[in-house]
Amino acid sequence: MHPDMSWLGVLEHYASRTPDRPLAIFGDETVTYGDMAVRATALAAGLHERGVGAGDVVGLLTYNCIEFLETIFAANYLGAIAMPINWRLAAPEVRYILEHSEARALVCDEELLELADDATKGMEATLLRASITGSRAGWTAITELRGGSAVPPRALLDGDDVHRLMYTSGTTGRPKGVMLTHANLAWKNLAHIVEFGFTSADLGLACGPLYHVGALDLTTTSLIAAGATTILHRVFDAADVVDEIERSRVTTVWLAPAMVNAIMALPNIDQRDLSSVRLVINGGEKMPIPLIERIQRTFSSAWFADAYGLTETVSGDTFLDRDSLVTKLGSVGRPCLYLELDIWDGHGKSLPAGERGEVVLRGPKVFKGYWRDPDATDAAFAGGWFHTGDIGVRDDDGYLFIVDRLKDMILSGGENIASLEIERVLYEHDAVLEAAVVGRPDDRWGEVPVAYVALRPNATATADELIEHCRRELARYKVPKDVTFIEALPRNPSGKVLKRELRGRTP
Repeated sequence: MHPDMSWLGVLEHYASRTPDRPLAIFGDETVTYGDMAVRATALAAGLHERGVGAGDVVGLLTYNCIEFLETIFAANYLGAIAMPINWRLAAPEVRYILEHSEARALVCDEELLELADDATKGMEATLLRASITGSRAGWTAITELRGGSAVPPRALLDGDDVHRLMYTSGTTGRPKGVMLTHANLAWKNLAHIVEFGFTSADLGLACGPLYHVGALDLTTTSLIAAGATTILHRVFDAADVVDEIERSRVTTVWLAPAMVNAIMALPNIDQRDLSSVRLVINGGEKMPIPLIERIQRTFSSAWFADAYGLTETVSGDTFLDRDSLVTKLGSVGRPCLYLELDIWDGHGKSLPAGERGEVVLRGPKVFKGYWRDPDATDAAFAGGWFHTGDIGVRDDDGYLFIVDRLKDMILSGGENIASLEIERVLYEHDAVLEAAVVGRPDDRWGEVPVAYVALRPNATATADELIEHCRRELARYKVPKDVTFIEALPRNPSGKVLKRELRGRTP
């Protein structure tokens, strides 16, 4: 018999030892570890009475709230699989995820019921639909579900059992369902507690969407594993985040680059008291060095841990240690505990320091595979390591620098151009808020780089001015041939720029 590895076991551990400690705070509502254990058991009973059991998928279409975490615990109580869904998706995209996952239940936020109704038309007979607040035709109120009369036995789960299903954002093609196991989550939590020294005294802020591993796993689940408290914000608002940090003395927060940009753009941000923050974890995409330098000045008491990670690894694979913030600026650091990282060429050969290749990973926090997609799983694990699709290089000290996505490399006249290299230079211009570079087909060179730029509020710059700025810093073939100004870069929920969309705009 294997030891029980259920994520619910973490909740039970603290509910029996520190039942009165707050697990999560949401507005005026505070839920302790003891409260959450009672609520999760009651919700599990109601789900069970309506046919949800081990191995079933329970979808979550909600803004951040206490019920989000409660539903994950309740699903795991039954041995079921929780599945957070991006609420920014269109109804056909939500429907695809529900159908592909063969979801048995969907827990929905009241404000998202219209989207959910559109996405679940014709599925009412096979899909239990639960509303977090209030009642609506065809939906069961979650308060009613908590009233289950018979509490079933708690499922005993092996580490290899699937804890959660996370559908990737689908930057290319259909999204794939990432199977994260209970062991994946446990090893991730252990590695991050060791990395950051999380204790029950920490106070986290989850201000990004919990349907993404950034807010859920770089903040919330790690802090729950340490017996700490997390404040939940329903949606991200930069001014609310800064107010919360000052008011509540938050110690740790995860911020995607776009969130950092919004905070940095607030008036008088340098005069705000952010001294309680000891740790800012960044992730979502490679952050430009000038932005890193600005956030270090703003959060002067914090360790700014530039991170690299993926949904497939429960996030947070490498972190830049505090002592190397200056000497290794621009690096995403070294691998966390129990994770191996290598750089391979296109033939599966390990490359030495200084040579660019694909980042590959292996270890117990790396996912089990893609849901109902054995071909994609086999391709992702070719050679026994997980292929990330990212191009990176290690220096002599083992620090990783992300160069680009494989698909985002621009091939011009036989030269490989990393779009990130050009973007870094554009970010160094005072007028530039955001920048992205993609390849444009060219009869002579095959491809040439072109830039899309969003300017800072009240700032001005011309295309010629930015091109000349790049010309002073880059080889001629790397200089963008055109600059297009846009209000904001298109991004997926993890904060990554949708370069596919920008390529579609490029003539």
